[in-house]
Amino acid sequence: MSAKELTGTQILMKVLKEEGVDTIFGYPGGAVIDIYDELANTDIKHLLVRHEQGAVHAADGFARASGRTGVCFATSGPGATNTVTGIATAYLDSIPIVIITGQVPTQLIGNDAFQEVDIVGITRPCTKHNYLVKDINSLERILREAFFLARTGRPGPILVDIPKNIQTMKATFNGPQEIVLKTYKPTYKPNVKQLSKVAGLIKNAKRPLIFSGGGAVLSGGSEALTKLAKTMNIPVTSTLMGLGGFPGTDDLWLGMPGMHGTFRANMAISQCDLMLAIGVRFDDRVTGRTDDFAPNATIVQIDIDPTSIHKNIEVAVPIVGDCKIAVEKLNELLAKEEGPEEAPDRSEWANKIKTWKETCPLAYDQKDIIKPQYVVDTFFKMTKGEAIVTTEVGQNQMWAAQYYHFNRPNQFITSGGLGTMGFGLPAAIGAQMACPDALVVDVAGDGSIQMNIQEMATAVQYNLPIKIIILNNRYLGMVRQWQDLFFDKRYSSTTLDHNPDFVKLAEAFGAKGLRATKPEEVESVLKEGLEYKGTVIMEFVVDREENVYPMVPAGKAITDMLLV
Repeated sequence: MSAKELTGTQILMKVLKEEGVDTIFGYPGGAVIDIYDELANTDIKHLLVRHEQGAVHAADGFARASGRTGVCFATSGPGATNTVTGIATAYLDSIPIVIITGQVPTQLIGNDAFQEVDIVGITRPCTKHNYLVKDINSLERILREAFFLARTGRPGPILVDIPKNIQTMKATFNGPQEIVLKTYKPTYKPNVKQLSKVAGLIKNAKRPLIFSGGGAVLSGGSEALTKLAKTMNIPVTSTLMGLGGFPGTDDLWLGMPGMHGTFRANMAISQCDLMLAIGVRFDDRVTGRTDDFAPNATIVQIDIDPTSIHKNIEVAVPIVGDCKIAVEKLNELLAKEEGPEEAPDRSEWANKIKTWKETCPLAYDQKDIIKPQYVVDTFFKMTKGEAIVTTEVGQNQMWAAQYYHFNRPNQFITSGGLGTMGFGLPAAIGAQMACPDALVVDVAGDGSIQMNIQEMATAVQYNLPIKIIILNNRYLGMVRQWQDLFFDKRYSSTTLDHNPDFVKLAEAFGAKGLRATKPEEVESVLKEGLEYKGTVIMEFVVDREENVYPMVPAGKAITDMLLV
């Protein structure tokens, strides 16, 4: 064959290398055995996970921590279907990953062949786009399009399903080329007239508020956002996905809003007269009852996805464009434009926010039983806020969001939109691979950590020094909290009476296990665990019926908070 005629697997590896891929997470099988055979001829690192869901979450965590596109492999049939939860997780949080799955040979598709499943059909609703490769001559183009689509516009997961015979066929390799898709033209540059209008609104507002989200982080717009807030002295609140987009220890920081948001953030939303919504989609967990959300505000929404504008909340000034570009341009306009003859007096607004901070701060009462908030609070102080934190989902996630203060983007890695239990451990593996010198810690509950506990073997096999903090209350904590508050404490199927011994479990995997049962043991266990060079589980036996507060009951306005 000629120098440029390659097999499908060789084309795949060439494209991966040209796209800068150096790490892949996956699990082999018959439909991808040729891919794995060719992979052995490259210097790309491959981590053998113990479940395909773990592979996608790890690729997801890698992408979030690094800002690059994550990649994972899975075989056909059950291997492919095992990826679906991870794909949906990435889709709802707009994370750029490329999933390569094997498929039965093209001549067997539709014949109910062994391990055949229509993964393209199954994942169509939860991918940004997906492909079934039917012609070897289109493989290279499809792979390049996959990476282009994953990282541009509003990012998201792209699945490429490659039949087994396509992998061994030969085709001409063309090399890098410009990707042009007629029907895909994301709008990056915002409308300057609209931004000029926003600049005027900012300079005239008496009670302005910045409400930022995951889009501000994904666009790389955190620095511009911080400059806007500090220059114009505007308080900031961020969604769960936006944490770290503005320094969590800054005086202008209000904390997270919504169902488990801070009192001050929720009250500021309800009383602001101008809201700058940057990279947010107004999720129901944030807005509460929509007719009472920011009722006094002129709302500006900046988002690269035009379908997110007006989707959940009607806005006065819609701006379609990249968040970073838009906010940088807004900063330029504000620096050039003259303000009103008499600048509005914002002292009353500042005093209100100060009063809310002082009268209803986040707080807990640490006495004889370990409070989960105390564990996270101590963890934050000991690490000085420098750790990359992944979480599982539930109470552990909310306490991490409330009590660990994130000062930089890509530092808080959590499943926001889908709320996927079992996300944190494999995501920590991906984050550690992306940032090998960083301290990576998974804050987990005793229920959710067991969803993908098998990935402990992956962490230990590859000598990854990830740390796992388990807040063990022997309940499915968040569901139990709802049963406590709204179902007369009928704890139906939420009691975890048969948890494993997590210390022995850690040791069985070849990791270190530590446990604290008393408040005075918390600091020493954290110190030993964080300083340990390998994988470690730190279990904290916490107050069984501690609830996450504040809490906004479903269907209520975000000002209707339960505070205790």
